[in-house]
Amino acid sequence: MPGKGTYMKMRGKEKSAAPAASGQKKVWSGNDIREAFLRFFESKGHRRVRSSSLVPHGDPTLLFTNAGMNQFKDVFLGLEKRDYNRATSAQKCVRAGGKHNDLENVGFTKRHHTFFEMLGNFSFGDYYKEEAIAYAWELLTSDKWYNLDVNKLYSTIFGGAELSPGVNVGLDTLSRNTWLKVGAPQERVIALEGSQGIKELFWTMGETGPCGSCSEIHYDMGPEASEEGHTDCKFPCDCGRYVEIWNLVFMQWNRDASGNLTPLPKPSVDTGMGLERIAAVLQGKISNYETDLFVPLMKRAAELCDVDYETEIEEEVGRGAASLRVIADHARATTFLITDGVLPSNEGRGYVLRKIMRRAIHHGGLVGATRPFLHEMACGVSDLMGVAYPELRAPATARVPDIVLAEEKRFAKTLDQGQHELYKVLARVVSERTNALLAEVEGEGLPRGEKFPDIDVHGIIQKVEQSFGSERAERFRRDWRAAFSQPIPGEEMFRLYDTYGLPRDFIEDVIRDRQHTVDWSGFDRAMEEQRKRARAWRGGAKEAANPAYAKIADRFKTELDFYHGTSAKDSRIEAILTKSGPINELNAGESGEVVLDRTAIYAESGGQAADTGAFYDNSESQLLAEVKGAFYPVAGLVAHKIVAKETLRVGDRVAVVADAERRAHIIRNHTGTHLVNAALRNILGTHVKQSGSLNAPDRLRFDFSHFAQVDAEELRDIEQQVNDEIRLNTEVETNVASLEEALSSGALAFFGDKYPEQNVRVVTIPDPRAARGFYSKELCGGTHVQRVGDIGVLKIVSEESVAAGVRRVEAVTGIGALEHFKKQADILRQLASQLNVGEDGILAQVEKLSHTAKQLEKELEAQKRKGVLSQIDELAGRVQVVKGIKLIAAEVQNVDREGLRLIVDSLRQKLGSGVVALGMPENGKVALIAGVTKDLTAKVHAGKLIQALAKQLGGSGGGRPDMAEAGAKDTAGLKSALLSIPSLLEPLL
Repeated sequence: MPGKGTYMKMRGKEKSAAPAASGQKKVWSGNDIREAFLRFFESKGHRRVRSSSLVPHGDPTLLFTNAGMNQFKDVFLGLEKRDYNRATSAQKCVRAGGKHNDLENVGFTKRHHTFFEMLGNFSFGDYYKEEAIAYAWELLTSDKWYNLDVNKLYSTIFGGAELSPGVNVGLDTLSRNTWLKVGAPQERVIALEGSQGIKELFWTMGETGPCGSCSEIHYDMGPEASEEGHTDCKFPCDCGRYVEIWNLVFMQWNRDASGNLTPLPKPSVDTGMGLERIAAVLQGKISNYETDLFVPLMKRAAELCDVDYETEIEEEVGRGAASLRVIADHARATTFLITDGVLPSNEGRGYVLRKIMRRAIHHGGLVGATRPFLHEMACGVSDLMGVAYPELRAPATARVPDIVLAEEKRFAKTLDQGQHELYKVLARVVSERTNALLAEVEGEGLPRGEKFPDIDVHGIIQKVEQSFGSERAERFRRDWRAAFSQPIPGEEMFRLYDTYGLPRDFIEDVIRDRQHTVDWSGFDRAMEEQRKRARAWRGGAKEAANPAYAKIADRFKTELDFYHGTSAKDSRIEAILTKSGPINELNAGESGEVVLDRTAIYAESGGQAADTGAFYDNSESQLLAEVKGAFYPVAGLVAHKIVAKETLRVGDRVAVVADAERRAHIIRNHTGTHLVNAALRNILGTHVKQSGSLNAPDRLRFDFSHFAQVDAEELRDIEQQVNDEIRLNTEVETNVASLEEALSSGALAFFGDKYPEQNVRVVTIPDPRAARGFYSKELCGGTHVQRVGDIGVLKIVSEESVAAGVRRVEAVTGIGALEHFKKQADILRQLASQLNVGEDGILAQVEKLSHTAKQLEKELEAQKRKGVLSQIDELAGRVQVVKGIKLIAAEVQNVDREGLRLIVDSLRQKLGSGVVALGMPENGKVALIAGVTKDLTAKVHAGKLIQALAKQLGGSGGGRPDMAEAGAKDTAGLKSALLSIPSLLEPLL
């Protein structure tokens, strides 16, 4: 992997790979390259599929979408079937967290990025190695397409290896023969075997599941690209000259927990080609950052930071060029992540986004930026990439620059706090090390209370020499040097880096200026620990679908009757499964999962809870089974969780009946969720995006992205708007359309990676008053009321934060809302009764009682002060004298901690010079306090005195030389402990 010093070797003007693509006449832009890839594979019968969100839906193993195959993962695993078996896409990806964390390298190498685009073609059990290799060769070398020089291309194939003990895979002869067949020179088809082959060319989805060999295509960028100055190195030299541009993955086996490989019934293909890399090749550039995907952004960054772009890039002076690369890359990641609903925060995805943003802001400062700039870079990204990714220009993303600007301002404040914390850490280190050295010489007899110059080592050594002689002074000097040559713990510096976003190089500069060192290995260990915590996002690998369900899904799909009612007769039992696997018969009392050819039971999905119900015979006179719920084991197939009441057999015919009343509650809440979503977007803004939902019988819950608490007035407006729509009582419309048609009609889509391209359900709540003719329009597979008025009424019962940048509202509808109103009315009646007023008079009476309580509190405070002052006068008359020092040691009563401090301060003032030590019983324990006037703190340290006193009573404490407090347990021993204070004081005087 290229190191951070890569660019320091590239002085002078931009250098081109020589030659980039022999004979090529076309000037390729990044947009041209992307579009040509997609058109090529469309011409080969592939379905063009839009990029999925950067936030993976329903996949806990991923922090961000990081590969083109992510959105097809369930298809490869057999959990989902689509109406096409060939696909192509340009997928937006982010690799900046978890196991794919190269953040610190971005900007300092030619090909590291946080955000990148992955071009891919996919076969779901259709074509295999021969076609995949032929397609790749044609696209790369044909003069109708990319027209690359054949003599610049190398192909690697899996050469064979022992994958695990006793599990051997041989040479991939099919790939080798296919490369030769399409025209690749034999000497340029390279087999990698053994551990190198496993590392480079054997792909696995996880510890178990689909796996197979790969074939990679590399491009010779020429000697100019070598980072080690090689002029005649051979492939596969890792000097940077030979760049991987395309990886063809062949899914061939399923690996079980023992490592054994079973051939997949339908081998598949997953390929990935980084747009940034192929753009560098086709545009004749050595670095991805020199392509038109980045140069406009880098120029804009230079403009915003008030530096000359050409000077920074051509001369590669200092860190300016690297910083411009960082800003361009991070601006892309920032803009796309926020557009896809991620907001800066201190956890999860938001934490990674914040790290990316703050790194970009820091590098802007290094270049010379004196004002916020990253929010303007976000606009530049939208302008540059909005044609390929229309979501960047959607109305909902209008607030992206505002969100970025808010983070820029927040970081400026945090950076100030971080600098302050860094200086505090350094001051503490100096103080601790100095005090430790001084304590040693004090212990050897240096006069107590000796005044030392402020951290002036020469002055301190001079005092030591005067007291102990030159030999001891020289040893003190050596000890001083040894103490201050010790590095500051790296974990301390990482805390500042992690908590306040203080960049490492900033910390290094300050540490160097203060002539300290840092244990950077400790810093790195702490960083690795943090990365391990981030890798928790990986979760467990997804399992392939239960083979039994996958086989059933090959034969048929469950016909869904729940859209039409709550019962279906003459449904055939197609399969029965238990933990032991498929069975033909389930006896009464046993639990299992039943697949029917047709069902009226709604299976849990899209946030809507599953129906419950029962199986009957077709006359509905005999109960055959209780249905506890239902789910989709694979796409298109419904499995019912049942408890048999009679014997059930495969092939039996049953009547399916869902709990109609329960369903009615659920659908009121589901349609209510659509209304709430629309109202939130209308009132808070179109930046609001769904982050999750629950439509249960008793309530609805809706999570959404928003950067602030929703205040009471906004909640009232949202609720009012929803209930206005309910009273309008329009008929809910449901139709089926293609995804493209649905989105162009204004329908909202959530988690776009889970929608099919065809036959999506669109649920519309019309509103003749609206300009677009509807109040709400969403893609939704759930069940809904017939008319909006069927909801009755909706009441929001709570609003809260559930994560950084994510809010949650909960609401009730229909009968649930009426029950809520009844409960609130009961509370009001009880309050009125308690306050002895009518319900209309509750607020006035509460205000009156609140005013009375405040007056009583003031009077109580006055009485406490009066009691304190009376004790002060009495205590002042109980002065003892110990070796010429005035002492008051006494027990006090009936005051709080604040009163105790007030008494000590007052007594010190009255004494002028002296010591005060007081004790007080407090809730079954003892409160102790000691005060020493300033002139005596060199002799009597209040903290040490109170520690000694507390120790007698089984407690502990401490504090400043002039004031200290402690707590203890032994209330019975308080009086005798206070009597011992003169004996504690005498040795100190």
